[in-house]
Parts: sequence; structure tokens; C-alpha cells
Amino acid sequence: METPNQIQIDLGNLMAFDPHHHFPSIPSSREELVKECLTKGTELVQSIADKLFNLPSTEDIDGPLVQLPRPETKLPREKHLPVPKPPTKWEEFAKAKGIKNRKRDKVAYDEPSQSWKRRFGYDRANDENSVPIIEAKMTDVPGEDPFAKRQDEKKKRVEKQDKNRLQNLKQAAKVGALPSHVQLAATRLPITGTQAAPKKVTKDELGNVAGIAATATASGGKFDKKLPGEKPSKHKGKFRKFLPVVEGKGKHSQEKEQTEKVLNKLMSKNSHEILNVDKAVNMYNVKKDKKRKNRPEKSPASSSKLKPKKNLHKKPLKKGSSSKSKGK
Repeated sequence: METPNQIQIDLGNLMAFDPHHHFPSIPSSREELVKECLTKGTELVQSIADKLFNLPSTEDIDGPLVQLPRPETKLPREKHLPVPKPPTKWEEFAKAKGIKNRKRDKVAYDEPSQSWKRRFGYDRANDENSVPIIEAKMTDVPGEDPFAKRQDEKKKRVEKQDKNRLQNLKQAAKVGALPSHVQLAATRLPITGTQAAPKKVTKDELGNVAGIAATATASGGKFDKKLPGEKPSKHKGKFRKFLPVVEGKGKHSQEKEQTEKVLNKLMSKNSHEILNVDKAVNMYNVKKDKKRKNRPEKSPASSSKLKPKKNLHKKPLKKGSSSKSKGK
């Protein structure tokens, strides 16, 4: 066995290394090599565990806790250190003027309504769009719409801010401070005042553009004059077919054939339901019972009360009628 002094232990990284280790003999097979490596690995792990249990520990619910010392061995990084982003124009200006960022509240005071509202979003404080009247100034041009002027100024501010953002991305991409996918997208950003690298257009792309331009007319390029040597455009999609508005008087018309086709499909699928006589009789009986139940039933007591009483006085008989009837 090798002495523990030969093993170099770095508890900060939980790593052990034996620089003086050598195999007593060259392993003859892979199984023997794996067995030898497992034996040496178990010895190194045991030495790390012995060092850990010698450190001062504190008791906890999960068990004793040990604070590891600072690592001694510097391990190499998988990737290079991140490059700091270059400062933007505003950051350079703020640093020169001594301007410090301060966190603004989410709520602001709205003067027109004399209440506190959110600073951004729907129903925000001091919203320009909610102001019905704009006071005129001495510098205003007569006949100019103040609302349209305010919209134009806002549009220009947004465009300027977007342009500055794109320029900052371009600058960060040149330095290499952006991730690879963002850097690839930033290099293709169009910025006013810069010229992009000319792109070579292929023959197929030119043909597609020419075909689109030729068919972009009211007739779809049918009655347009063809240039010398121009080939007809290829239609990649399927043409839609419509039934004729007026058909002949023949027996077999397209519309009639389509209608018969649909009816035959319906009859073939649901023929047992259409020709089911027992079902039709049952449905008729059920409907009849429902109608009978929905009718208001009259009880004999109530009906006798509601009926008008008959005149109890008998009509006077004609003379001679009673004597004759009795005699008969």
C-alpha cells in the first residue's frame, strides 16, 4: 500500500490525485485494467472521506455539516470569460455629466383627474391621447393640427430610439460581447446610414420575381404583352374549378351529378334510419302522448262549478199537449 503522504488532496474541489502511482505489471485484458482502476479509485475516495471527517463540523437536522476550504487547484473553464458589453451612448453621456439612475415609482399623479394612477399602461397618468383640448402657444403655426403634430413627434422619438438600439447591438457584436445567435442576428440588422453587403441573386429567384410581377395585374398576366424570350410563368399551386353559371339543357349536368352524388352518399350511410318504419311509428306515438299530457285536464268537480247553471223553471207547455200525451 502507498502511504497517504503521496496522495495530493484538494478538499475545495473534492479531488484527490496520486502522482507516484504506477501499475506493477501491464494489464493483460480490459477487465483487469478496469478492476485495477476501481481499486485505485476506491483508495482515493477513502482518503478524501478521511480528510472530510477530520474537519470541524456543526450538527443539523440532516446530519453533520462541514465547510469546505478554498480550492487550491485552478480548473480550466469550458468557455472563455464573457467580454463586458461596451457602454451605450446614453451611458457614456450620463457618466460624463454625472447622471445617476434612480428608480421611479410605478404610480404617478394625474393632474387632469387630480388622482394617482399608474405611470405606464392602460389608463396611465398624464396620457396625451386622453387630453381633449390642447392650449395654443405663441410659437404655434396657424392652421396646424396640434394632435397630428404630437403624433409625429412621438413617432420620430420611437424611430430614433430604435435606431440607437440597433447601433448599440452592432457595436456590441463587433466587440464580441453578445452570444453567438444574437451576434449573428445583430450583424444582419438594417441601420440607416449603413450599406449592407450586396447579395448575389440566383437565376431561380429572378425568375420567381419576374413571374410574380407578370401575374400582378387584373387579368393575372393573361392579356399582358410578353417580352422577347420571356417564358410563361410556372403555376405551382392547384387551379380552383368552379361550376359554370349557365349550363346547357342536357340531362347530365355537373350540378345535377354532384347533387345526386351527395344524396346517394347520405342514403347509403343512413338508409336503415330513413326506411325504419317502427322508429317513425314510435316517434309519432311519443309526440302524440306529449301533446296529450300538455293539454290542461279538467276535473269533474271544477268543471261543474265553472259551468253555468241551467234554468230550473220549466217552460209552460202548450194547451192540449199534456192531455194528449197522457192519453197516448
